[in-house]
Amino acid sequence: METSIAAPSPNQYPVTFSVDYPERQLNRLTSFFRIFTVIPIAIVLELLPGSSIGNYGSTIAVTAGSIVFVPTVLMILFRRKYPRWWFDWNLELTRFSNRVGVYLLLMDDEYPSTDEHQAVHLDFPYPDVERLERGLPLVKWLLAIPHYFVLAFLYLGAFFAVIGAWFAILFTGRYPRGIFSFVEGTIRWGNRVNGYAFTLVTDQYPPFRLKP
Repeated sequence: METSIAAPSPNQYPVTFSVDYPERQLNRLTSFFRIFTVIPIAIVLELLPGSSIGNYGSTIAVTAGSIVFVPTVLMILFRRKYPRWWFDWNLELTRFSNRVGVYLLLMDDEYPSTDEHQAVHLDFPYPDVERLERGLPLVKWLLAIPHYFVLAFLYLGAFFAVIGAWFAILFTGRYPRGIFSFVEGTIRWGNRVNGYAFTLVTDQYPPFRLKP
C-alpha cells in the first residue's frame, strides 16, 4: 500500500487535496446516469466496517465512518503513539471515499478504483506524535465547530453547483472550470477539517479558505 510521508511546504496546510481537471470530453451517458452507476462502488464502500455515505465533514457526499478515531485519541493521550497501520488505514480509506465522492460529483468519469489514486490526490504526513498536544484530540472536534457551519453552506452551494455542471456536461461534454474549482475547494476544506479533528494528523487549525 502506497503512502507518503513527505512534509508539506511551510505555506501549505498538512492535508493536501486536488483533482485533475478533465481536459477532455466527459462521458455524457455515464454522467447522465451517475446516480445509478455509482451504486456498485458505493456498496463496496458501505460494506467496509462502519462506513457510511453522506456522514461527516471530509467530502461533499461520500465518506467512511470507519476511520480509527477513538482508539487513536486514547493512544495519543495515554501512550503518545499513533500506530502506523491505523494511520495507513485512515489515509487509504479517506482516499478511497474521496475517489467515490469525486466520481459521484461528476468531476471524473473514470470508475473509482479501490487502490489506485487515479485523478484524485489526497495526502497527509504521518505525524510526529511527540510534537502533538497530548490532550488536544479530546476537544479538536469541538474546536472545529465553526468549520461545520461554514461547510454546511458550502455543501449546499456545491449541491446546486453540481446540478449545473450536470446540465453543462450533458450539453457540452465539459465540466465548467469555475464550478469544478469551487467543488474541489469545498472537498479540500472538508478534508482539512477531517485531518485536524478526526484523523488527528495535525494540530494546525484548518484555514478558512477554498484554495490550497
